[in-house]
Amino acid sequence: MQRKKQNRLLMLSILSGLLLGLPWLEWFSGIILLVAFIPLFFVEDYLFNNKAKYRPVVMFGYAFLAFLTWNIVAVSWIYKVTIPGAIFVIVTNSLLLALLFFLFHVTKRNMGIAFGTFSLFVYWLGWEYFMFHAELSFPWLTLGNGFAKDIALIQWYEFTGVLGGSLWILIVSFTLFAVLRHYILYKTFKGQTTRLVFALIVIVGPVIVSSNIYSNYEEEQNPVKVGLIQPNIDPYNEKYTGLTQKEQIDKILDLAESIVDSSMEYMIAPETTIHDSLWQKDIKGHPSVERVQGMVNQYPGLNFILGVDIKRALQETNRNNVPPEAGQKEDDGAFFMRYNAAIQIDSTDHIPVYYKSKLVNGIEKVPYPGIFHFLSNWFVDVGDEIGSLGTQDNREVFHSTGDDAGVAPVICYESVYGEFITKYLPYGADLIVIITNDGWFSNTQGYKQHLNFARLRAIETRRSIARSANTGISCFINQKGQIMKSTSWWKETAIKGTLNKNREMTFYAKFGNYIGRISAFLGIFALLYLIAKILIMRSKNADLMKLRQ
Repeated sequence: MQRKKQNRLLMLSILSGLLLGLPWLEWFSGIILLVAFIPLFFVEDYLFNNKAKYRPVVMFGYAFLAFLTWNIVAVSWIYKVTIPGAIFVIVTNSLLLALLFFLFHVTKRNMGIAFGTFSLFVYWLGWEYFMFHAELSFPWLTLGNGFAKDIALIQWYEFTGVLGGSLWILIVSFTLFAVLRHYILYKTFKGQTTRLVFALIVIVGPVIVSSNIYSNYEEEQNPVKVGLIQPNIDPYNEKYTGLTQKEQIDKILDLAESIVDSSMEYMIAPETTIHDSLWQKDIKGHPSVERVQGMVNQYPGLNFILGVDIKRALQETNRNNVPPEAGQKEDDGAFFMRYNAAIQIDSTDHIPVYYKSKLVNGIEKVPYPGIFHFLSNWFVDVGDEIGSLGTQDNREVFHSTGDDAGVAPVICYESVYGEFITKYLPYGADLIVIITNDGWFSNTQGYKQHLNFARLRAIETRRSIARSANTGISCFINQKGQIMKSTSWWKETAIKGTLNKNREMTFYAKFGNYIGRISAFLGIFALLYLIAKILIMRSKNADLMKLRQ
């Protein structure tokens, strides 16, 4: 009997993991997430009601199994980039989420059901908020991201961001669990009217609100004509070894010429279009930049945005006085910073540069470089030079030479960070441009997930998006998150379209992840309260033992 019960708990844990993971696959809707936690809640409830029999750590084991299943289903594609990295991300993320659920279980054991339930909400949402800002940041599996394909259901993200979706999932899941638990115990829904009505409201209410916004939202007609280039250069076999920089620029410009005309205001090429030895002080004289400049000179109203791998020399000669992520040249020992950047080339003499500031751990940066700088050789592939990539503190907006349009240059992984994107808007960003190289993901769910996350950014900010991807998917996204025109995967092509500018600030753009900030504060309070309660109980138990002696 005991073995049968354990098997049932294991199956429930795996079921929760599968339900959590399926919405990250292209064939499944995020609606599944509204019931995904229910099996795991039944596991926790059983362990709570038999706490004299089971130690709290047992909950950690079942939770780890659930979240490991979720991570494997959702992000196992990382192995295409790096197998050790995939193992590290999947196992570490699963352990941390299991620890979070374990903490909820311990809180419930010590503080009661009501406070324990409250703690689950604030722990989880506070953790998701932390994941947007942590040095070891991985917000890819933020629960609210699971609705990225269901844009008609989450138009209210303009008020809450993705954490509003996470809160929605937790509220609905726990409410439905409570109703089902009551029915399983008492074989009736009697006395559950309030819960059933509440469940109906929290499920249907946001859908009705979203559908209304989706049907009635109209973009102000303020058009900009944009061209997108998808050169389809294999990042593994061509980008850095098979094709020269000249051959790659030839391909970029040939594609640009196939769609450009005198009315086009922006031409967008993908991340690291120029990747060979571009020093910032010599940027105007670089052969590839000069060739792009030559094309722009033929179309004076054109603004050409592209990705570059750029270096900036440092004057300091003492390692102790330079940033820990600084690289050092082997020939003369000079220090420099290296960046994954975007530039805009137009008819003026000024070339603005934006440095990518949300970097990929293990690929573009070493976490906590002051401590783990010695890992640079293993983690970061920068050729013969050592060092993580640099970043910048503030967002940079590229302005058009033809009108007052402002463009937010977003590079690859940055598009996963909603609140980060809103920081461009106060600087006058009317449009969002995403340049990326999703070819690293190969033909997996990874590039599809990355594409869909961009749709969430359009809704949160109500900004149209032009997305140029080296190997797909390149597309135009309107302010409702609809993909208006797109390319195919693994196809060399260029497309053009028209997007509307917008300078209105959404509620979310003004206030950011306020749900996360409030939850993080309350989560710290709940944790401190739990610690204090445990210490007080231990002190009382110690006093009782002394009295008995």
